[in-house]
Amino acid sequence: MSFDPQSLKYNEAGLIPAIAQDDATDEVLMMAWMNAEAVAKTLESGRVTYWSRSRQTFWIKGESSGHTQELVDFRLDCDRDCLLVRVHQRGPACHTNRRSCFYTAVRDGDEVELMKPMD
Repeated sequence: MSFDPQSLKYNEAGLIPAIAQDDATDEVLMMAWMNAEAVAKTLESGRVTYWSRSRQTFWIKGESSGHTQELVDFRLDCDRDCLLVRVHQRGPACHTNRRSCFYTAVRDGDEVELMKPMD
């Protein structure tokens, strides 16, 4: 059965959340948005492509920073309204130069920084 990006459940803005996970470590790296065309571009090129809500344009992860995401596996959740992209991450995934965007935890009511920016 062939896959049709239009078969996914997009929100009212035509977007679907995509969670990036490191294929080697299972670490959750980031969450960003895709539209149907970004889904198609990702599957065609193997380079993870997102939709920037602020710039209203596509962005290929690592295009300017060199911190690329090579697609390893593309997964749909059971409701078809969220994606999991398993990737080979080169360099930090977060724009703050951290390995993951999820570097802050709330523990005992306090925010705790879990990792420093990479050198």
